[in-house]
Amino acid sequence: MEDQNLEVAKLVEKISRLHAAISKLPSLSPSPEVDALFTEVVATCVPSNPVDVTKIGPEAQEMREELIRLCSAAEGHLEAHYSDILTAFDNPLDHLDRFPYYENYVNLSKLEHGFLARHAAAPARVAFIGSGPLPFSSLFLATNHLRDTRFDNYDRCGASNDRARRLVGAADGDVRARMAFITADVADLTAEELGAYDVVFLAALVGMASEEKAEAIAHLGIHMADGAALVVRSAHGARAFLYPVVELDDIRRGGFQVLAVYHPTGDEVFNSFIVARKVEISGTK
Repeated sequence: MEDQNLEVAKLVEKISRLHAAISKLPSLSPSPEVDALFTEVVATCVPSNPVDVTKIGPEAQEMREELIRLCSAAEGHLEAHYSDILTAFDNPLDHLDRFPYYENYVNLSKLEHGFLARHAAAPARVAFIGSGPLPFSSLFLATNHLRDTRFDNYDRCGASNDRARRLVGAADGDVRARMAFITADVADLTAEELGAYDVVFLAALVGMASEEKAEAIAHLGIHMADGAALVVRSAHGARAFLYPVVELDDIRRGGFQVLAVYHPTGDEVFNSFIVARKVEISGTK
């Protein structure tokens, strides 16, 4: 136990130093300094560590929450940067592996599809909430795993959707015809909209504080169709300094039955994810 406590203390100390350095950056747009610092953050957080972020002190917790927001902002800049780079090619989809975390998305999409297929039939319509300017998840699912499924990608940033449309515009006609990009916040989506989907994916950085994440899940639980599947990306261990942790109790309170939970042990993917099914809440029908 003492050795574990020391390991956790060293981790928190290192991440705190990196957070302090990142906080001083004049910009989070891609640059050698920005790239080096965030690469070190990822390299620090991905290896297995006994840390439980619910048990760290209030100062460390505040640092963690701020770091997640910084990581989210930096990730947005990085994806926008590479979306522009890729769109400049004659055949952008032939160059997707230029993105530094390309393999993570390939592996994550494969894993999510595998877990989803154990619990649900192939969906006719999927919503991906928080798709961003580089919609790798939808692209890989549409091209490699769900070849007859329509994907509606939601992001509250219109500029991100514009970039995503330009990128997907280079896809073959079938994939392009099955992908739509809609500018909206999850909190504004109605039962008419959400009730049309067999599966809803909730990206890791939609709702960065635990309360925001719980509110997003509760909103989905009210408006999704009974029996529809929800795939929520989360984090575990030290990776919870990169992404928010989704509590299983919040999934259940939102009106879902938890079907499966996946926590990565290696560096093949960064995110954990939860597969759940919407159940009818007594008195809501």
